[in-house]
Amino acid sequence: MPITALANLEKIGQLKAEKPSSVEIERMLSLARQRLQDATHPDLSLEGRFSSVYNAIHSAALAALRWHGYRSENRYLVFQSLQHTLQWPSAKWRVIDHAHRKRDLAEYEGFLEIEESSLEELRKLAASLIEDVAQLPGSSTSN
Repeated sequence: MPITALANLEKIGQLKAEKPSSVEIERMLSLARQRLQDATHPDLSLEGRFSSVYNAIHSAALAALRWHGYRSENRYLVFQSLQHTLQWPSAKWRVIDHAHRKRDLAEYEGFLEIEESSLEELRKLAASLIEDVAQLPGSSTSN
C-alpha cells in the first residue's frame, strides 16, 4: 500500500510510480556500500571522500524510494522522502540536505568547504541509512 505522502508526490508529478525491482535495489545497496568504503580511503582527498559518501547516501536513499515503488530524478526529493520511506526524523535527512547543498556548490560553482568531522558524521549517517534500507522486508539482508 503506497504511503500517502509519496502517492501525493506522484499525483503532482514529483515522483514516478514504478514497480520495485529487488535486483535493482540490491545493486543500489551494493553500490552504496562500495562508495561508503571508498569514503574511508585515506589516499583520497577530503573532497573525493565527500563525493563518495554523498553518492553512497544517494544510492541508499534511492533504493529506499525504489523499494516503495517510486523513482525520482530530483536528488533533494529522494533525500526528503526518507521521512516517509524509512520514517527518518527530519534531523537526520536535514544533515543530508546540508551535504546536498555543499555538493551543489561544488558541482555548479567549484566551491567545497568540508571538515573531517562533517565527513565522519556523513559516514556514520550513510552506514545507518544503508543498514535501515537493508532491513526492509524482502531485502536479501533483512531478518
